[in-house]
Amino acid sequence: MKKSGILNRHLAGSLAELGHGDTVLVCDAGMPIPAGPRVVDLAFRAGVPAFAEVLEGLLAELVVEGGTAAREIEEANPDAALLLRESLPVLELIAHEELKRLSAGARLVVRTGEARPYANVLLRCGVFF
Repeated sequence: MKKSGILNRHLAGSLAELGHGDTVLVCDAGMPIPAGPRVVDLAFRAGVPAFAEVLEGLLAELVVEGGTAAREIEEANPDAALLLRESLPVLELIAHEELKRLSAGARLVVRTGEARPYANVLLRCGVFF
């Protein structure tokens, strides 16, 4: 058994399969899950695990070039907006409906238990060299 890093075997295996340019949707419990991408549902109960905790764990494991979030996050969830701005090298803001449309092309969806609005981001994978 791993003693550090991501212990969820489904998530660890899915992350290992990602390549440059692949996208990962990290979403709250209310985001519609698109049909198609692999889904790792971590939601246990409302707020657990939190969006911030899951994002921090994923960013420790992945090389991320940038992310895309809904522009509505700035007004509806300023704490999550600040977290994304501080955590990602590049953050693009688009309409929430467009984010939902783009999510269908994600390679992986990681659902958190977050219960605050617009705590969603589409991460774009990079390479480590």
